[in-house]
Amino acid sequence: MYNQTLLMMPGPVPMAESVRGAMLNQAINHRSKQLGDCYSDIVRILQPVFGTKNEILVLSGSGTAGQEAAIGSFAKGKKVASLVNGKFGERLGLISQIYGETTMIESEWGHALNLEALAESLENGAEVVTLVHNETSAAILNPAEEVGKLCKKHDALFILDGITSIGGDVVKADEWGVDVAIVGSQKCLAAPAGLAAVSVSEKAWERLSENRPFYLDLKKAKKSADASPKETPTTPAVPLFMAMREACRLIEEEGIENRIARHRKLSAAVREAGKVWGLAPVPQVDALHAASNTVTGFFYPEGIEDSQIRGFCKKMGIEFAGGQDRFKGKIFRVGNMGIIDTPEILATVATIQLAFKKAGFKLGGDGLEAAAEILSA
Repeated sequence: MYNQTLLMMPGPVPMAESVRGAMLNQAINHRSKQLGDCYSDIVRILQPVFGTKNEILVLSGSGTAGQEAAIGSFAKGKKVASLVNGKFGERLGLISQIYGETTMIESEWGHALNLEALAESLENGAEVVTLVHNETSAAILNPAEEVGKLCKKHDALFILDGITSIGGDVVKADEWGVDVAIVGSQKCLAAPAGLAAVSVSEKAWERLSENRPFYLDLKKAKKSADASPKETPTTPAVPLFMAMREACRLIEEEGIENRIARHRKLSAAVREAGKVWGLAPVPQVDALHAASNTVTGFFYPEGIEDSQIRGFCKKMGIEFAGGQDRFKGKIFRVGNMGIIDTPEILATVATIQLAFKKAGFKLGGDGLEAAAEILSA
């Protein structure tokens, strides 16, 4: 009998049957109206999800491809300030170092961003700012709106990695002054991995870098997308486009406000379970920074090994994430992105609770009951 693993990770995530089925059709001409209509549908549905009226370009490549396309197209040869309080902010900074003169504004992972240092960097001539909105490595939601205000004050371009927030939390790209926003298909959108979508403001187009990447050149992507029907400059991953359209259709059917509310409720249930268990949360929140609404992280208590918890849960058919880099072996992270709902959260919380019991660790209380109370409200 086939025993399918339940992915409770910060991506990739489970996909609806209709999304999986959308990839099973025969190959089509990637220069056809059929593909152009698919592309147009994706853009139409994603614009309110991004909170933008700007153009959205769909690229064949992961979220990292979207990051490099944004930085390579708009930050080449410029002064860049990269905000870092986790692994993916660090990655944005490392990409920026390849293309521009980059200052890494670093904070402890999971702790508040140093906005004072950002303001100083902007006063000293930074032209581009990069930020990861939802830093999944540390389960923290960063204050994109506040960063946008600083960028606007100093007339800098604002590049926002919304890879794990767009489609699962509030993103208001236009209102926040975001010039370039990026999402990855396999996160909150619950589509297959392998596509990135990038929104671009008029201000960004006016500041397009002269020398850009070949494959990830957003000027080329725009020229092709402006055609009728819409096209891509090189051969796209056609089956992934078809699946992405279906995933977007499901978002439209649910309603983005309802989808965000569901994500918030699910993450609140996991946080409450952890609180009752007595586990220390990973992010250090304050008036500007909040716990992520798409992934929840906890530190392991002293004496507990990662393999005792995640290893046991994986044997039971539930897989969630551990820590990366400096957090490796120190934390675990439970995702609730995409189509995840109450049954999956309850199964995961129950299995984690059993794993701690099997490891001989006495938790502070019944996290399953606490989570169920939140979810049943």
